[in-house]
Amino acid sequence: MNVFEIENLNLWYDSHHALHDVCINIPANQVTALIGPSGCGKSTFLKTLNRMQDLVEGVRIEGRVLFDGADIYAPKVDVTQLRKNVGMVFQKANPFPMSIYDNVAYGPRVHGMCGKAELDALVEESLRGAALWDEVKDRLKKSALGLSGGQQQRLCIARALAVKPQVLLLDESTSALDPISTGQIEELVGQLKQDYTVIMVTHNMQQAVRVSDYAAFFLLGDLVEFAPTQQLFNGPTDQRTADYVSGRFG
Repeated sequence: MNVFEIENLNLWYDSHHALHDVCINIPANQVTALIGPSGCGKSTFLKTLNRMQDLVEGVRIEGRVLFDGADIYAPKVDVTQLRKNVGMVFQKANPFPMSIYDNVAYGPRVHGMCGKAELDALVEESLRGAALWDEVKDRLKKSALGLSGGQQQRLCIARALAVKPQVLLLDESTSALDPISTGQIEELVGQLKQDYTVIMVTHNMQQAVRVSDYAAFFLLGDLVEFAPTQQLFNGPTDQRTADYVSGRFG
């Protein structure tokens, strides 16, 4: 089963053609890594999956991005609901300047949840889902800004999980973290695919091999190759992929 089906996706920033006829089906409940050198289009592609590029002027898109069979760029799509179903965590942790509890409860409150008992249960569930509960359960009313970098990133994941998404997008979410925090996030990603589809941008080839089930290699706006991770790294069909994963460029 595919959660996303992308058909001939093209994207321009003003006159710059950033994505070229991208076609890819992303399977549900798997971890898909998007790899490639800087500026290749992988983060741009990730942002098309929940229409984050709507926030940038001068963007034009052609093609179809089907989420559960429906085109997310069709007229009258509820973008707020889309971003509830397809959550995103960015490279730099961005907790809100409020308590740990209120960070996690923010999204559910926006969507109408207001009962204390219901919120309490959801906050705990989300923090457990992000492997953070045991570390913060005794200081939920303390500022989230007092957490370490790795904890802040897991808090952002908990905040995304709190609105019950189907898909979690991770845009280089470990690149600013130390090795221990990176390992914790990687372990968490492996657990999350039991309940979510995870699509992650990474520059770290070893990380892609460790945590992903599928990998997509982007280069200069083209999707060069998409395959199960072990196949893409050990037996790529395109010489450009072989050169990149072997470290000849990038």
